Amino acid sequence: MAARTVLLSALLAAAAGRGGAAGGRQVSMQYNPGWNNSSVNLLHVRAVGPSDTLHYIWSSIGAPTVLLVATESRTSSLGINWTQLLSPAPAGAIWIDPPSSIIYSTAVVFTKVFEYSEAQTLEELFYPTYDLSDFSWDSVNHTLNHTALMAEFTGIPAADPSGSFSNGSLAFRVTAYEASGRDRPLPSLLHTANSSKVEFVLAGVAPRGNSSRFVLEVATVEETGVAQKLRSARSIDDEYTPTIFEMLSLVAESQNGSSTLSFLQWKATAYGSQTPRREDNIQCRSRGLQAANWTLPVSSIVRAYFGEGVGSTYTVSAINISFGGEDGKVYQEKRYLSWSALLGFGQPPKDTFSPLVISIMAVALGTPMGMLLVGSCLVLLAQRKRYSEYEPIN
Repeated sequence: MAARTVLLSALLAAAAGRGGAAGGRQVSMQYNPGWNNSSVNLLHVRAVGPSDTLHYIWSSIGAPTVLLVATESRTSSLGINWTQLLSPAPAGAIWIDPPSSIIYSTAVVFTKVFEYSEAQTLEELFYPTYDLSDFSWDSVNHTLNHTALMAEFTGIPAADPSGSFSNGSLAFRVTAYEASGRDRPLPSLLHTANSSKVEFVLAGVAPRGNSSRFVLEVATVEETGVAQKLRSARSIDDEYTPTIFEMLSLVAESQNGSSTLSFLQWKATAYGSQTPRREDNIQCRSRGLQAANWTLPVSSIVRAYFGEGVGSTYTVSAINISFGGEDGKVYQEKRYLSWSALLGFGQPPKDTFSPLVISIMAVALGTPMGMLLVGSCLVLLAQRKRYSEYEPIN
């Protein structure tokens, strides 16, 4: 494991070092490779670096999932046995060739959406859970944009007895990156060529309570010897995301903690508008990382790649991310919720103080110091003048 983590860090650094106008990676997207049917969705994002390839395999077969696989080969490829993948026993249906090129593999699974509200007794009232493995998904092929490197998985529950989704939908928007940069729309996440973005969107879904709040359950799959940790970083710089001072990162670290292998990173905010502004902010909180005491959906592509060892050879962790203010009225009014997160390999990007903030700090700190210095000089000059005008008595 130690040798592989060192190799992964070196390869990622090489790709990041070549970022810029020319791009750090050559990125391509392929929908349902080797399968001419749009009844299911699998999107393969292939990002080729100077001496490596990063594979992102997104799918709504089972619960919405992304497999992340890093290889030390520029020619590594994805293999799929579609008949096996769509069978009740999909283990081994997805692989990377050559297997010897694989340095690291992980998965992120978006499993459930909970909806709850607080009763007058301050107890949380939970409504029936939305299990995302039971959703019906539109064809991603209609939304695939090879130029912008974007795609969208949009779905509704297969059964909707409450009618909440009669005029709404749930979506996961995917964006790949060729080079380092920063998104323009809020929350303006900083990204690298070693990362991609996912945006969770609820649009037009009718809440089942007067003050409903929503919770997204996210699970991760890691091999033995890798541990998930939740980190929080605060900054006084909110230029890119006004009024938001906290960044959270769910990182996968080697057992000795010497290096970070992958991450899921987000700002502590969501937004209630398709064109978000500061006033559209929706409070976002994370509810503790813990070992998952349940099994992933059998049809998930996680089992197709990792096999039946998920839960024994591989460990599953889960975290809940909740959205909504104290009264839950933001979503009630706008019927729109958008939460963005970055996922990728290696260390998560770190924001530094922007030139504007540095200038403001320099003025704020420099002005009092300058005034103090000028005042001291004036006092010294006044004292010197007084002594120079004094004439001693003979």
